[in-house]
Amino acid sequence: MMEEARAYEGLRVGFTAAVSHELRTPLARLLALLESADLPGVDRDTLLAEAREQVEQMSELIDDVLFLSELESGRQVVSLGGTAALPVLEEARDRLADSAERAGVAIEIDAAPGVQLPLRRRMLQVVVENLAQNAVRYAGPDATLTLTLRPGLLEVADDGRGVGEDELPRLFERFYRSDRARASRGSGLGLAIVKHVVASAGGRVEASGGPGRGLRVICSFPAP
Repeated sequence: MMEEARAYEGLRVGFTAAVSHELRTPLARLLALLESADLPGVDRDTLLAEAREQVEQMSELIDDVLFLSELESGRQVVSLGGTAALPVLEEARDRLADSAERAGVAIEIDAAPGVQLPLRRRMLQVVVENLAQNAVRYAGPDATLTLTLRPGLLEVADDGRGVGEDELPRLFERFYRSDRARASRGSGLGLAIVKHVVASAGGRVEASGGPGRGLRVICSFPAP
């Protein structure tokens, strides 16, 4: 019991330190933007837009931290009956349509009709949107993102830039981001949340791919 308590305390301290570190960067950028507001010739509209982006990034991080905390404390019931999955995939595609168009990523759906997955609708939305948003952000121009649905299986795959094979085992760690991902917006918690939700429903998440071969994430669930 004492060993478990010490291990938990170590995780808690590490998580708190990681959150503090991740918040420090957008806060520093926001402070620098505000300090430059009175400089002569500054474009205040551009400065305001950049400041708003930093605030939104911090807000996204805080929302993800709170959501993950609720999952781990058991306050969110992950698996409760089944959810018809195709409408959730279609909603995610429509919600990401504008950002996908700006990124040059096409979104396609390959779904067997009538498939249900053993997640609450809200939890399934979290999984699909986090995986799809990750692909839209990092796949690169002219990539195609395919959302595949089969009984007991959700696959989100793109044919874009891919990631290094040495990075695959770390993709679902909290706050882990590749060097390329660090240059773009994101809390670094999206894939960790996906893994936690799927595992809480008795499922498993696996990632495969490589540089120039895109990224494929498969969420498999036990048979009902």
